Parts: sequence; structure tokens; C-alpha cells
Amino acid sequence: MYAKIIFVCTGDTARGPMAEAIYQGLTDENRIPAIARGTVVLFPEPMNPKAESVLEAHGLALTSSVSQGLEAADFVQNTLVLAMSEQLADHVRSQFPELIEEKQVTVDTIKAFNGETGDVIDPYGGTLIDYEAYYTEMNRLIKKTIYRLEEEA
Repeated sequence: MYAKIIFVCTGDTARGPMAEAIYQGLTDENRIPAIARGTVVLFPEPMNPKAESVLEAHGLALTSSVSQGLEAADFVQNTLVLAMSEQLADHVRSQFPELIEEKQVTVDTIKAFNGETGDVIDPYGGTLIDYEAYYTEMNRLIKKTIYRLEEEA
């Protein structure tokens, strides 16, 4: 059983925060806690306005979403790290190898965790339609993740 989920994207301004909001919207208060983090966060930034707009259109929001970089303090025993791409998953593995072993952290892409291949599309720089397509894909993947976690519990 996992104690925490971390959704990892690059800048923590769109994909990760959207995944966190979708997850929170699909689960109840007894859920495994989840956060979003980025691998390249140079300074705190608010959520991408297009990402925020798409979430609002689906009745979702994060109370305070400011980008944060992934750091050692984010990990607890039995953390599940779900990265948006294999490159991001590899980055996490290379940055925290001892911590991953010590805290029994599982690092995977969200697609691989759900038996799929490939990376999650990055809507950065795209239109609202691109962010909506990301939302649709992530909503499906998070539902699959929740089903898997419930089966394993």
C-alpha cells in the first residue's frame, strides 16, 4: 500500500498540478495524499492559465498551486512517483537513488504503471484544445490508477 503519490512533470505548472486536481476530484477524503512536483523549477510560478481554465471548466481547482521542485523532503516510506514521461522517471531515479531504495519508493510513468506505453502529451505552448486533450487523457489514466490502487489495497 502506498503512503503518498507524487505526480512529476517538468515545470509543475500544468501537467502535474492538473493530475493532482483530477486525482483529488476523483477520490474522497480517505484517499492516498497526492502532490505535484517538477524536475526543473527555477522559481515559484502560478499554474498555467490554460490549465487552470480547463480544470475550472470541469469543476476542479487547486486551492494554491505554485510550482515546486521535487526534493528529498517530498518522499515518505512507500511513495509512488508517477512521471509524465520516461525521461522524467529516469531523472527522478538518477537524482534520488539512495532515497528511492531506503524509502522503498516506486518510480514509474503513469502510463507504464497502468500497463500502457509512451509518454503523456505535453500541452505546453498549445491551445486550450491541447490542454483539454491532456485533461481527457489524464482523467482516464488517473481513473485506471485509482482502480489499480483499490485492487491492491
